[in-house]
Amino acid sequence: MDLTLAITGASGAIYARRTLELLIASGKVETINLIISSTATVVAQLELGADIKNADTAKINAWLGLDAGSKVIRVWRLDNFAARPSSGSYKQAGMIIVPCSMGTLGAIASGAGTNLIHRAADVCLKEGRKLVLVPRETPYNAIHLENMLRLSHAGARILPASPSFYHKPKTIDELVDHVCFRILDQFDIPHSTSTQWTGDEVV
Repeated sequence: MDLTLAITGASGAIYARRTLELLIASGKVETINLIISSTATVVAQLELGADIKNADTAKINAWLGLDAGSKVIRVWRLDNFAARPSSGSYKQAGMIIVPCSMGTLGAIASGAGTNLIHRAADVCLKEGRKLVLVPRETPYNAIHLENMLRLSHAGARILPASPSFYHKPKTIDELVDHVCFRILDQFDIPHSTSTQWTGDEVV
């Protein structure tokens, strides 16, 4: 399957990196169209020490520990409205925005997008493809909530970065994995079941 993944400037760059790693490791995703906002590069530097400013495919491959010649990731510029994800005739399973800033969420909800992330999300909605938004904000104000409801009515899946604790996580990585596994669930992509609820927890 082909997917688009966008990284925006909300806190939570670790969710983006881990989701990319899991998508690649799944063996089910052939192409990931990656779009990164300028603010996302600042957050990635701050939170992960990652230099992905002006990143091309080779730079992202290095960041993810992939071979230089790997073809799984295809990086598209934010201002490239001729990119594959901007057209409904480009067949793909859908799009993930992780983390999703409130500014990005609002732009998509309004239908007045100004960059490739907004356009690619709009395409998914108009074509009836899966659009998974992973907001990382707290608290939400009324505008945030209204935008989420509007997008939910339009067919988007709102999946807040809210990890569970029933699997008794001992590390930050285990908390991150739970959220990322839930993202993969939306596309029926296989992953570890280590954080999955079984019912045995209360027996």
